[in-house]
Amino acid sequence: MVDFLETTQIARMIIAPTPRVLIVDDDPLMGEHLKQLVSAAGFDAATAISGAAGLAAMRKKFASIVITDLHMPDMDGLTLCRTLRDEHFDSYVYVMLLTAQDAESDVLAGLQAGADDYLSKRISSAQLVARLRTARRILTLEHSLRTVIEEKNQLATTDSLTGASNRRYFTRQLTRELNRVQRARGELSLLLLDIDHFKRINDRHGHGVGDEVLQEFAHRIAAALPRKVDWYARLGGEEFTVVLPETHLAGAAVVAERIRQQVADTPFQASGVAIAVTVSIGVSGVAALSVAPSVDALLESADRCLYGSKDSGRNRVTIAELARNSSLG
Repeated sequence: MVDFLETTQIARMIIAPTPRVLIVDDDPLMGEHLKQLVSAAGFDAATAISGAAGLAAMRKKFASIVITDLHMPDMDGLTLCRTLRDEHFDSYVYVMLLTAQDAESDVLAGLQAGADDYLSKRISSAQLVARLRTARRILTLEHSLRTVIEEKNQLATTDSLTGASNRRYFTRQLTRELNRVQRARGELSLLLLDIDHFKRINDRHGHGVGDEVLQEFAHRIAAALPRKVDWYARLGGEEFTVVLPETHLAGAAVVAERIRQQVADTPFQASGVAIAVTVSIGVSGVAALSVAPSVDALLESADRCLYGSKDSGRNRVTIAELARNSSLG
């Protein structure tokens, strides 16, 4: 759980962009008047002359603050507010309802529809600007909290040394991928990679150089992946894995061989030292399993192939279907 005080301290250092304001009013003169007031207060403002037009404008260009008239012919302010709450925008929308009717029942109806503030059309320009600044403070806090939470989530699923996904992310994401594969009866392949004789690198050059090798190794894996949907993770130590959705074993073998070559063909540069590095790879996939696909089943199958590569002299790729009698490399 995110500590509130810690989050608040961090949030103060995060500067949110200036909110954009969308004014929705079926009276063009009122809309233009409000736009001038909002612009004079330092906000970027735009107008729309109906609820439907306002919704379309939001979908085209997002505005953090929406000031909408309550009574409009096609889509009133309450309906617009409810619709905005159902939309999946990347950031929070601060909605201010504006009307000449400010009876308690009207105010409660607006707040129940999801509005953040309720303004009378008799409000002075000074009060309007003050309300906008309040909205900006709230949006800044929301932006800061969201940013901190996103950063914490990123740290929780990322290997701090290499920038690769970590084992926690691997297990969670691969489970999701396998669920989709089972529903769609699709393909998925997995590579298990282990740097050959990595302990020798650490013993000979030190763990600092070893860390640089791991970082470069992750970079070369990423450079060898052909599609955005392909992803990789560090499982621990010098062991990495690559997940290839919608890829059969033959295609996975091609990717594995590309990675093997990119690692072996060019020495790694670490702290001014050129180090020859090779990798052994095991390739498995859903098509190679005789049991229901699972994270453990795939890892066990790929691990057997990985050890086949190690036992066959390292610096090679072994495929699940051919593990007993053939390997590439």
